[in-house]
Amino acid sequence: MSIIYHPQEYKIKDESMKNFIDHDEIIEILEATRNPTQEQVKTIIQKSLNKQRLSLFDTALLVNANDPTLVAEIKDAAKTLKQNIYGKRIVLFAPLYIGNLCINNCTYCGFKAENTAQKRTTLTSDDLKQEVTALEDAGHKRLILVYGEHPKYNAHFIAESVQTVYSVKHKNGEIRRVNINAAPLDIDGFRIVQEAGIGTYQIFQETYHRETYLKVHKSGLKRDYDWRITGLDRAMEGGIDDLGIGALLGLYDWRYEIMGLIRHVNHFEAVFNVGPHTISFPRIQDASGIEMDPRWIVSDEDFTKLVAILRLAVPYTGLILTAREPAHIRDEVLQYGVSQIDGGTNIEMRGYSKDDEQQNIDKEQFEIKDKRSLNEIMEELVDNGFIPSFCTACYRLNRTGEHFMEFSVPGFIKRFCQPNAILTLAEYLEDYAPQKTKTKGYQLIEKELEAYEDIHFKEKLIKRLEKIKKGKRDLYF
Repeated sequence: MSIIYHPQEYKIKDESMKNFIDHDEIIEILEATRNPTQEQVKTIIQKSLNKQRLSLFDTALLVNANDPTLVAEIKDAAKTLKQNIYGKRIVLFAPLYIGNLCINNCTYCGFKAENTAQKRTTLTSDDLKQEVTALEDAGHKRLILVYGEHPKYNAHFIAESVQTVYSVKHKNGEIRRVNINAAPLDIDGFRIVQEAGIGTYQIFQETYHRETYLKVHKSGLKRDYDWRITGLDRAMEGGIDDLGIGALLGLYDWRYEIMGLIRHVNHFEAVFNVGPHTISFPRIQDASGIEMDPRWIVSDEDFTKLVAILRLAVPYTGLILTAREPAHIRDEVLQYGVSQIDGGTNIEMRGYSKDDEQQNIDKEQFEIKDKRSLNEIMEELVDNGFIPSFCTACYRLNRTGEHFMEFSVPGFIKRFCQPNAILTLAEYLEDYAPQKTKTKGYQLIEKELEAYEDIHFKEKLIKRLEKIKKGKRDLYF
């Protein structure tokens, strides 16, 4: 049976592969770009608006721009860029925790092995089917499965849970895409998981600062910085070309972490000719038995700024913001570049089927701050002119990895993803939405149809919408 780790059997092909995060390089660039001029910042902004990827030096200039006027310009530019590339669609998903057994001791995580207050659970097949049924009944089509780091959660276990999720069909509900957030695997393990039909495989480095990494990962297999940072390279070698990276903000200086994320993007583009599909940037939140260093807590002001910087730095990469953040912050940064959010989130083990009102910190990895239901979020998005999307077309049509870049860079994300978002919104309105949300949703769809200049394409979209109203499902371009 495949296990999670075989670090002794995996030979790093090139020393530069594991050392692509050059600490001295990041520090030197941050120091060299202190106090950028207004002209420098405006030049970088224009480069991004021309849909060019920003360099580390470019990004550092934006990171070090602290003048309120310049920060406002950065945010305005990010808003414009997002609208030009992504249009109005916002992708929705839900996290589903499969098991919280863990062999690591990470200071910031409620799952850490030494936390005896944590209630340890691994979902059975029946448990998993119950959770998926509850999620489908709410209207979800996209999930990310989350696993603690434990030998029990090996590649075969992950693959089996993915197959179980896909097998559940309730009423008009089905899960069309399963993403994974789990421990790094060996190449053979990634092949096993890939064959189960997953979407994105996420591995967050947590912090790119090696000294801090060793400090906060006190013991366990996760303490191996190099094994973790090369995990997604092995995923690519194992056939998974859809990757998600991330940093947990609040472990070290956020400026350093943003530079680390961009350097990680550069690494993938240089080695594999494709960047990560998504970037996540969660802020550390309260959790059972955790330790936090108050020096590195990221303020709301800095957080909203860094989201805008990431959007400008990597125009074609999806930015994910989860329910760790309160509703008012999520609503704000949707403007600056976030393209994916979760909705109706419950991260307790068996939480969706029980749907307890009160959070229990000893049954969760961390405290969530946005407790709105999926429909509340859907309605608010519609009220603000966004198109909620459950689209999974790219994965069904093999538009991933290099193919996705060929598809997205010319500007086709907005052309195809937005009408696909409309179609999945119509499915939700027909199958799950209360009448108030349904009325608002179709008003938004009508408004979007009126704005279409391509009459031929508009007619195709209208015909698909008519089929959905008559009961047809899973239509896409």
